[in-house]
Formats: sequence, structure tokens, C-alpha cells
Amino acid sequence: MPSADSPRGQPFGRDEGRHVFGRVAAAYAEARPDYPDRVYEILRERCGLGPSSRVLEIGAGSGQATRRLADSGASIVAIEPSEAVVEQLRARLGAESRVEVVVSAFEDLDLTPSSFDLVAVATAFHWLDPETTLPRIASSLRTGGWLAVWWNAFGDPDLPDPFHDATEPLLRNNVQGPWAATGRVEYGLDVAARVRELADHGFRDVEHEAVRWTLHLDAAGTRRLYSTFSNIARLPDAERETLLHDIERIATDTFDDHVERQMVTAIYTAHR
Repeated sequence: MPSADSPRGQPFGRDEGRHVFGRVAAAYAEARPDYPDRVYEILRERCGLGPSSRVLEIGAGSGQATRRLADSGASIVAIEPSEAVVEQLRARLGAESRVEVVVSAFEDLDLTPSSFDLVAVATAFHWLDPETTLPRIASSLRTGGWLAVWWNAFGDPDLPDPFHDATEPLLRNNVQGPWAATGRVEYGLDVAARVRELADHGFRDVEHEAVRWTLHLDAAGTRRLYSTFSNIARLPDAERETLLHDIERIATDTFDDHVERQMVTAIYTAHR
């Protein structure tokens, strides 16, 4: 049972979100899945990602997208507010010289206007205030430059999700982050809202694509993945470990050590 002072039912906002992943930085780097190849095809074909590109990546995390962006030959400025997570990012990048890593929140970054060809935000835009962020992004882009935001959504709303259903009683009281007020539709899958948001801030030719795929996990991998979800990572250690133990037990006993999550990677592109 949660303790009386547990944050489980308490709302949390963007300031907490900047640092909560530092508590689980190593697990995040290991457990979070990569993005489908189709994402990078879109970035190349539609947004012109390539060796001549200068890219700003907001919320680089432990580098799941950064490494693939660097593989294009582009010059990248990757910003991430958590020092602990940046350690994982640098370990993933190794001696990669085309990536400049900056420890900062995007809101605090001093940006030169019209200096980037592409701004990329992978599973991080929901931690930003679009009303202040989108104008800053537009200002940082060269005329005709592109913005691409995308998310890995854990669960396809059009398909059965047995593992979600089995664990929902454990998780139903865990308050989500600042995006929860948008309603029951997953933030990144709320296509009408995301398209309108970009168009309302002056971005043109907004396009959306959903890439569907299946994530396969054993019970230990399921535990590691769930440990990186923000509303679990923020819990006190004992409460978090109890919850993760119960999730792993369901994966082992009910799903015979093989969990499938039907994933949707939603990507939105638009240009200035």
C-alpha cells in the first residue's frame, strides 16, 4: 500500500519532469526501445536530414534518437536537462564528434535565431509548454526549416492490450504528468490537437504518420521498462520496488515470461 506521503496521487508538472528520469538513468538507457526505421526515412525524405543539416534535438534523453540522427552525418546540438541522463547519452555517443551535448532545459537555452535546419523532439514534447516553446523553435529555424516531433506510444488504441488490462488495477491511481489534462487520448496520438497546435503557431504543411509495430519483452525487461515511466520513477524507493515486483510477477505468471505491447510511433512534421 502507498504510504501517507506517497506522491502517487499527487499531480506533477514540467519542473519535476526535467529531473525525474535522472533517478532511473541507467535503466532508461537500457530499457527504452528505439524508434522504427520509418521515422528516419521521413526525416530524410521530408525534412532533408543529411550531412549538410544542422539539427537541434530537444530532450535528447539517453540518446535513442541522437545516435541515429548522428548516423545521417548531420551536425547536432543535443540538449538534455538531467546531468545523470546526459552521462548515459555521452556513453552511447562515445567519441562521436558531430554531436554537441548541452546540459540545459530548452527554456533556458540561449538560441541564435535562424540557425537550424531541423528541430527534432523524440518522446519529449509533452514535457514542454507549447505556447512558449513553439515560438522559440520557429525562431531558431532557418526559413523553410523543419520541426519533427514524435512519440513511442505503449499500446495501440485500436488493438487489444492484455498486459495493460492485467496491470491496470496496479497503476490506475498513478497520476500522469502535465499532459494528462488533455483527456483520455494518449498525448502523442491526439492527432487533431497536435496538428492544430502546430498550425496555430505558424507551422505549415503539417503532416502526421503512425507507424505500428510490436514490442516483445521478457518479465525482467518489462520490469526495467516500467521502472522508467515517469509516474513510477517518481515514487519512493520501497513503493516503487513493490509495484515493479507486482508488474514483473504478472509478466511471469500470467504471460509466461513473454509480454507483447502493440506500439504506435506517431510522428508529426511541419516547416517554418
